[in-house]
Amino acid sequence: MHKVPKGMTLVVGLGISGRAICRHLARHAVPFMVADTREAPPGVDDFRAAHPGVALHCGSLTALDLSEAAEVVVSPGVDPQAHGLAELSGGSDTPRVVGEIALFVRACRGPIAAITGSNAKSTVTTLLGEMAQEAGLRVAVGGNLGTAALDLLAEAPEAELYVLELSSFQLETTPCLGAETAAFLNLSEDHLDRHGNMRGYRTAKLGIFRGARHAVVNAEDAMTWPEASLPAMDRFTTRPPEGDEWGIARHEGGDWLMHGAMPLMPIEDMGLAGRHNQANALAAMAMGHRLGFSHEDMCRVLRRFTGLPHRSETVADIDGVRWINDSKGTNVGATLAAIDGLGPTLAGRIVLLAGGLGKGADFSPLGDPLARYGREAILFGADAGRLQAALAEHVSTSRVPDLDAAMRRAREIAQAGDCVLLSPACASLDQFPGYQARGEAFRRHVRQYAEEARHGSQ
Repeated sequence: MHKVPKGMTLVVGLGISGRAICRHLARHAVPFMVADTREAPPGVDDFRAAHPGVALHCGSLTALDLSEAAEVVVSPGVDPQAHGLAELSGGSDTPRVVGEIALFVRACRGPIAAITGSNAKSTVTTLLGEMAQEAGLRVAVGGNLGTAALDLLAEAPEAELYVLELSSFQLETTPCLGAETAAFLNLSEDHLDRHGNMRGYRTAKLGIFRGARHAVVNAEDAMTWPEASLPAMDRFTTRPPEGDEWGIARHEGGDWLMHGAMPLMPIEDMGLAGRHNQANALAAMAMGHRLGFSHEDMCRVLRRFTGLPHRSETVADIDGVRWINDSKGTNVGATLAAIDGLGPTLAGRIVLLAGGLGKGADFSPLGDPLARYGREAILFGADAGRLQAALAEHVSTSRVPDLDAAMRRAREIAQAGDCVLLSPACASLDQFPGYQARGEAFRRHVRQYAEEARHGSQ
């Protein structure tokens, strides 16, 4: 058995976050070695070139004696309860197992705004970052989105605000985040293979509130509410606000974003479409208000921001049919949000393209909203059969082999006023390298179709 030298930090995982951890430790002259449970992890040559002389162990962690390690820092993709690590929790004579965000908190000298949730956290993180820029702050944005948090410290050491998207994997290894403002947007079934059940998943997410001075929670989802009291808390809702909630209400003949009784802006002026994105806007505004941003600055951002790639992204409007790329909708909760957000805004109905690897999820919650708003669910990929079994009682369904065939079917049946929505409720890895590749395939097809439509009308 190999022994981790006394006083040395062990980094577990040689992925993107693991490499960022290594760079951070090297910058601070902390002695470390690295372990990866894969026998031949990608990027080994690059790692050795960047960190010559640093020991690397590949294979089972049980082959390492960790008893004298100063600390074990795990990448988000590494389960802290995995064999070889779970034994380290508890006793005072054993090293603590922490993650990259714990190291970030120790080194960070600026305030932190943190966002988590099963869905929409990238949108809210990006919105808040743009609002901070509009307010004139030096802001660094990253975490689970874009730049690794530890790299932000090196790239933007003078930042006046760090805006972080954080996953449950990152939060479960962060003893105390200490955010100035922390948002928990929503909770739906996901990552149960890691957390065991919804209770475990929620507990990990609630870690965002440890040490927080302000919380932003979903008034319509009690599972996002902290279990312990915090110094201050705001709630957002897509209903008329109660008290000083952030919500949506009628004003001057239209629906407006509101803070309590104060009208902020008409929702028709927003660059983002759908009720779910109105909720995202309100969550970002609640956080920005806490950070001292003016309503005017935040509304300017909401007028120009049209969304992130593959997240309820309007690709084209062809003959009165809107084609929306929500390939990032990799779980049931994300697809529900897209259907419920877009359905009430349409003159027609939704043609849903869904399928892929369902990760054992329960698809039945999609049935009722599709009964209200759906024209047809076109299903493809590994779990098309499970989706069809869950939805056939509620909406017309068809099964096709792949996304290309689904697109052809959608072109046949969509009517003016409809929306063709790619929001698969599944991971993409049965047929694509990732959700981005799936979204790009959708884009290519839509743009080709748009070109054909233009030539046909000439």
